[in-house]
Amino acid sequence: MCGRKEERVEFRHTSVLLRETVDALHVRPDGIYVDGTLGGGGHSSVIAGMLSEGGRLIGIDQDAAAIEAAAKRLGEFGDRVTIIRSNYADMKTRLLQAGITSVDGILLDLGVSSYQLDDAQRGFTYREEDAPLDMRMDQRQEYTAREVVNSCSAEDLTRIIREFGEEKFAGKIAHRIVQEREKGPIETTGQLTQIVKDAIPARARATGRHPARRTFQAIRIEVNGELRVLRESLDDMIDLLNPGGRICIITFHSLEDRIVKDAFRRAENPCICPPEFPVCVCGKKPKGRVITKKPVIPSEEEMEQNPRSKSAKLRVFEKRETE
Repeated sequence: MCGRKEERVEFRHTSVLLRETVDALHVRPDGIYVDGTLGGGGHSSVIAGMLSEGGRLIGIDQDAAAIEAAAKRLGEFGDRVTIIRSNYADMKTRLLQAGITSVDGILLDLGVSSYQLDDAQRGFTYREEDAPLDMRMDQRQEYTAREVVNSCSAEDLTRIIREFGEEKFAGKIAHRIVQEREKGPIETTGQLTQIVKDAIPARARATGRHPARRTFQAIRIEVNGELRVLRESLDDMIDLLNPGGRICIITFHSLEDRIVKDAFRRAENPCICPPEFPVCVCGKKPKGRVITKKPVIPSEEEMEQNPRSKSAKLRVFEKRETE
C-alpha cells in the first residue's frame, strides 16, 4: 500500500479441539495418517509425535504459507512426515502417487487459519479497510473475490450470498453491489464492508454479529469452492480408510456441518429400499459407523481462550471391520 510499510505476517493458528480430535483418531504408532488441511501443523505435530519409525503422516495444504510454516514445525520428525501442496480433493490421487492405497486415519480442520484472517493482504477479513479483495486459499488460482464482486450478475450474487452465507438480506446486498460497481470497480474489503452495511436495514445492523460476516463467508466459499470440494471428497476419503480407520472433520458453520453429517449418515446406512420392504434388496452395505451421534464441541475453557473456536464441531466416522 502507498505510504505503508509492508510487513511479513508470521503464520500462526491455534488448533481447535486438538486433544479431542487426536484422541478420536485412535492413532497407532505404525499407522498411516493424513491431515488434509495441514495449516501450521498443530494437529499434525501431535499425531507425528505419537508415531514410531514405521508410522507415517501425510500433510496436505494448498496455502504456500501454511506449507512453509508446517515444514519448519514438522521438520524434527524427518521421513515420518511427507508434505504435499494440494487441495484435499486430490487426496486419493496424491496418495496413489506416493504409493499409498489406504490409510488408518484422516483429519480435516475446515476453519480459516488465524494467519489467513490476520494477514490483511489475503483479503479474508471485513475488519481491514484497505485490504485487497482476494480470499484465495490457493494463490495459484486466478479466481478471486474481486472477480466475484465485480463480474457476477445480481442474480448470481444473490444466490451466492443467500446459499453460502445464509444471509436474509442477500437480494438487497447484491443489488447494492451491482449499483456501486457501476461507479467503478470494487477493490477493497473496506469498500465491500461499507456496501453491505448500507444495504442492511439499520435495525438489523444494530443486533447480532458484524453485518458483513455472512457476505464475506459466502464470497470466500464461492472463491474456493469449499462446499463443492467437501461434498465431492467425502466418499473417497471414507473409502481410503483401512478397516477400523477413522475420519475426523472439524467444521465451523452449519453448511459444512450438514454436508459432513449427511455423508456420514449415508455411509452408515446406505440402503435405498422403500421403508415398507421387509428386507434390504438394494445390496448397499454400510461402510462403517458414526462415532459422534452428536458433534463434539469445544469446552468452555477453550472457547474463552480462543473465541474463534466457538462455532467448531467435530464429527467422527469409523470404517467397518472386515467380516
